[in-house]
Amino acid sequence: MEMLFCAAVRTAWAVVLFGGKGTWKRTGGSMERAEEKRLFRKKLREEVKALGQEYCKSADKSIRDQVVSMPEYQRAGTIFCFVGRQDEINTMPLILDALFQGKRVGVPKCVAEGIMEVRRITGKEDLEPGSYGILEPKKGTGLIGPEEIDLSLIPCLSCSPDGRRLGYGGGYYDRYLREAAGAKAVLCRKRLMREDIPVEEHDMRIGLVVNEDGIIR
Repeated sequence: MEMLFCAAVRTAWAVVLFGGKGTWKRTGGSMERAEEKRLFRKKLREEVKALGQEYCKSADKSIRDQVVSMPEYQRAGTIFCFVGRQDEINTMPLILDALFQGKRVGVPKCVAEGIMEVRRITGKEDLEPGSYGILEPKKGTGLIGPEEIDLSLIPCLSCSPDGRRLGYGGGYYDRYLREAAGAKAVLCRKRLMREDIPVEEHDMRIGLVVNEDGIIR
């Protein structure tokens, strides 16, 4: 998702932290791994296109059921969740469930290249099409600070069973999640999971992996 939040996105960057804040710069040692990730993403995007509609619907429903069964979800007062686009996991039923249960729900909004905020929504009416038609919070929605989040539900193009996540190349989540409190779970359809995810030093490993078959801790 993060690649599409803004039009301009870089794929070959490494993070350097200064006083808890991230800045991005090119590093020669990361270029080969960045190219490996680019090719890996290209292959996986083709695999995403080949997934059947019925499989995706069934997998997405099962993933939602797995998430709502998690103790981390049940006790969370504030949840950060991505809004899945057409070729991603449909998270809207999950968002609506959290709202129905009275949880505070935040969704991402791109504010600069590589930078996103989490804005609170109280219903689908708080969302509007943003870049590339992706739903994002409207202007005027309240800010949720990363320290307020009890559970983050994170997108990926692919991930490994041990939580190595391959995103879309913008670095939005890697940067934001370093500041986020609470548990973190990456959602991934099982057919897109891989053991050999290429990672760089700045890539975060996610503690919980949720697919249609269960929760990997």
